[in-house]
Amino acid sequence: MSLPIYATPLEKTWHLVRRTMCCLVFLFLIAPVLIVIPLSFNAEPYFTFTQKMLSLDPTGFSMRWYDALLTTGMHAPDAARGLSWWSDLWQNAQWIAAAKNSIIVGFFSTLLATALGTLAALGLSRPEMPARRIIMAILISPMIVPVIITATGLFFFYSSIRIQDWGVPYLGIILAHAILGIPFVIITVTATLAGFDHSLTRAAASMGATPWVSFRSITLPLILPGMISGALFAFVTSFDEVVVVMFIASPDEQTIPRQMWNGIRESISPAILSVATILVIVSVLLLTAVELLRRRSERLQSGVR
Repeated sequence: MSLPIYATPLEKTWHLVRRTMCCLVFLFLIAPVLIVIPLSFNAEPYFTFTQKMLSLDPTGFSMRWYDALLTTGMHAPDAARGLSWWSDLWQNAQWIAAAKNSIIVGFFSTLLATALGTLAALGLSRPEMPARRIIMAILISPMIVPVIITATGLFFFYSSIRIQDWGVPYLGIILAHAILGIPFVIITVTATLAGFDHSLTRAAASMGATPWVSFRSITLPLILPGMISGALFAFVTSFDEVVVVMFIASPDEQTIPRQMWNGIRESISPAILSVATILVIVSVLLLTAVELLRRRSERLQSGVR
């Protein structure tokens, strides 16, 4: 926002200082990302900028660490890249297996968190709901309680009910990640419902509409942007979570963050920087989608289609 032409010199100076401070804070926040991305293209196995990279020598840059994400764990990584090579990649590559686990856990935990969080938000939005503040505080407590406490409690709870013997793969992680994602869905859907006029549903009921028809035709279109935004936040939370996975995941349920932790602990490789770069790109795309949905929700609430 530009200053008006009648601004005083002091106001112009403060405006410049404020912009400078905002730029410095922004640079401080994104500095780790700005460093990680170019380092992921380092041709040498170092976590620092080489002389060739600093001089922009093309030989100092390479895609070798992105290739390592595909070949690590394969039985024949140097074979001709035909159908058998891709089959070996899909079945044996460690990072591909971790990515598949992350996507499976993230998808199902997001579905569960979105369904339960939306139902909770709909109930909390009713003015006749008793003890709404207390219930809301309890439901969003996973955002406040340290994850290590949640992970420890889930570990002992799962051990007591022997969930590992139920024969359902990923069940423990999916339920745990759903618990962590539900607060995000509740907050986004509740914010969408803040300006919702419940007289619309009552009018629909007076005209003979069933509760399901009223929800599908009136409520759902209005809260859908909030639901999708909450689902994206829940998916990102599941995709980036590592503490709970370390406590309750079995050896064949390692996700990308856990694989990154193993890589840092056992053998430091710049391939981890490649994974971090990919995760940053995915996060930026998801956050962009959330912002677009937020703007659409505002247009819907203001009556603009």
